[in-house]
Amino acid sequence: MKKGNALGLLPIGVFLVLYLGLGITFEYILKIEQGFYKIPIVVAFMAALLVACLQNRKVKFDEKLEIMGKGVGDKNIVTMILIFLLAGVFVGVVGRSSAESVAYFMLSLIPPKFAVCVLFLIACFISTAMGTSVGTITLITPIAVAVSAASGFSLPLCVGTVVGGAMFGDNLSFISDTTIAACNGQGCAMKDKFRTNFMIVVPAAILTIVLVLICSHSEAIGAIEIPKYDLIQTIPYLLVLAGGIIGINVFVVLLIGIFAGSLIMLLTGTTTFMSLLGNMGGGASGMFETILVSVLVAAICALIRENGGFEALLFGIRKVFRGKRGGQLGVGLLVGAMDIATANNTVAIVVANPIASEMAKVYGISPRKTASILDTFSCIFQGIIPYGAQMLVALAAVADAGFSLSAFDVIPYLFYPFLLLLSSLVFMFLVPEKKEKQ
Repeated sequence: MKKGNALGLLPIGVFLVLYLGLGITFEYILKIEQGFYKIPIVVAFMAALLVACLQNRKVKFDEKLEIMGKGVGDKNIVTMILIFLLAGVFVGVVGRSSAESVAYFMLSLIPPKFAVCVLFLIACFISTAMGTSVGTITLITPIAVAVSAASGFSLPLCVGTVVGGAMFGDNLSFISDTTIAACNGQGCAMKDKFRTNFMIVVPAAILTIVLVLICSHSEAIGAIEIPKYDLIQTIPYLLVLAGGIIGINVFVVLLIGIFAGSLIMLLTGTTTFMSLLGNMGGGASGMFETILVSVLVAAICALIRENGGFEALLFGIRKVFRGKRGGQLGVGLLVGAMDIATANNTVAIVVANPIASEMAKVYGISPRKTASILDTFSCIFQGIIPYGAQMLVALAAVADAGFSLSAFDVIPYLFYPFLLLLSSLVFMFLVPEKKEKQ
């Protein structure tokens, strides 16, 4: 392998220093609430792009624009952007009430003493159907607080269980930002990545349920009040989930979900036509920053590749990680490091994608396996870091309900992310690999 040009990686270094450095300063030195999320990530990436453009003066600026244009115009990038938009519209259409209907329906079926396990299953289902861990935590944490107050179950246990379940769907959902980014970045079908992931997440989920049952073995001391819910509103989620598993094209699945959700919301009187249009626009707008980051990263990576940065990185990785299994661990640690630095698992995948794609070729890892590792490890780290959006949103919801928790109260009860890491390593190093189509 060529040694490449290590200076070609300077734009990534500039981004990490700016974003991580300012994030640590705001969050831990200046004590600004949610300081990591006060930094405009788009501005940090624009600074990195400027550095990339200033490198390699042998290449004219017009030629650099052409290189960036080819990177941004890649089929996988365009596909990813369109799926992001449709996924945003779907979430905007089905809204909050549909997810709450799922939660209350499931809680109504199970005896109160199993309520914490039900919270985990609810979070798993809703995050898989909605494709958003933060949205799931926002919806379900207030319910978890109510369950804790009514039943006497530990509040950190209830909150940690919800966060863990939310990361289950973030990793597995067909319309999750992370799934879309990982699959399109590696050029694999979502159903193939789902099948690869499924065998890894199931043992972690089962063990999580066992641990939750052990921790919540005492009898409930109070009844849990179940508000009124409308079961018909769960249909769009079920359609999207079933369509994805069957293997229907993701664009078709999302269009079916949007149509069904719109029809149900209008016929049940949940919303008006004008409000529905506004919700669609709001859902799509919610994806704009992620889309802009994807475009900027594609442009930056195209220049880094041209400047020999990726060759240098791969040369270094090849010296540290040996063999196919070592390469898989290298991909996992790469995206994990990016997630620690950015506190955003979608951005971590978008940044790691081109590097991971090159690593996959070098180590002979299939696209579906690479996409699975990227998504899984990004969700593991995102579910554990105390300054991630998931944890901050959960703690804010607890505070809104009149209670107080710290991230370090909740972390010991994040059973699912830790068990998912264990399951991933077991499948990576101890389970014989089946032959996969490249």
